[in-house]
Amino acid sequence: QVELVESGGGSVQAGGSLRLSCAASRYTRSSRYCFGWLRQAPGKQREEVATIDKYGFESYSDSVKGRFTISQDISETTLYLQMNSLKPEDTAKYYCAAGVYCSGWNYKGQGTQVTVSS
Repeated sequence: QVELVESGGGSVQAGGSLRLSCAASRYTRSSRYCFGWLRQAPGKQREEVATIDKYGFESYSDSVKGRFTISQDISETTLYLQMNSLKPEDTAKYYCAAGVYCSGWNYKGQGTQVTVSS
């Protein structure tokens, strides 16, 4: 059972940056999971903003492409999301997720809140 714990959320003004982290425990690199960042704002559907698969291939939603970057440390036990040029519409709770297949998430963290003010 993989445990995911997010950190790094907070409040920032539009145009600012934040870096989210996700620590994965009870996960080994040999598992070759896909990892991703999801977000959900009140009253809106959950959105998959960025994923990184077992080959290191990155994918982004159109809404964050060019502004957000997903990455992992060498051991693949820490996932990051660098968020630049933040907009008020990026305000949401951000979740780290992991799974055998991208978008088929087996595990999800408790989330960290990101609030962007105009």
